[in-house]
Amino acid sequence: MPAEEPFFDTSYLVRLYLEDVGFEAVRERAAAGPSVAAAWHAQAEVAATLHRAFRERRMASDVFRAALDQFACDREAGLFRWLPLTPDVQRRLEKALRDASASVFIRGADALHLACAAEHGFRAVYSNDRHFLAAAGVFGIKGIDIVSGSEW
Repeated sequence: MPAEEPFFDTSYLVRLYLEDVGFEAVRERAAAGPSVAAAWHAQAEVAATLHRAFRERRMASDVFRAALDQFACDREAGLFRWLPLTPDVQRRLEKALRDASASVFIRGADALHLACAAEHGFRAVYSNDRHFLAAAGVFGIKGIDIVSGSEW
């Protein structure tokens, strides 16, 4: 039986194209499932993050363009399942934040990822962003960092 489809945030999606710390483990987890699920807006975040690597000179121009091309090919080939940001996702986001304590640190894009994952029935999300992982519980889901081996 194949592994279930993982839900990746942008920090993990980008590791499919950048050789950042832990990229091997992330790619292995992605390859174990039928596809990788992510919130629809992650497409823009991946492109922007790749551009940031280019801007910061961590990627040469030709490597940056090749990574963008590969991302587009992978998207067209169905490697990803892009989950829609619906009114129900927004309602879940607002309810979770209404109930969250003042100590929770959460950015808007991360709240969209987490609400989207929860609304679409995911029990866990994958990331290496500590703020994202710490906020996962607010949405009733587990945060997993396979790079460090930690769960939140």
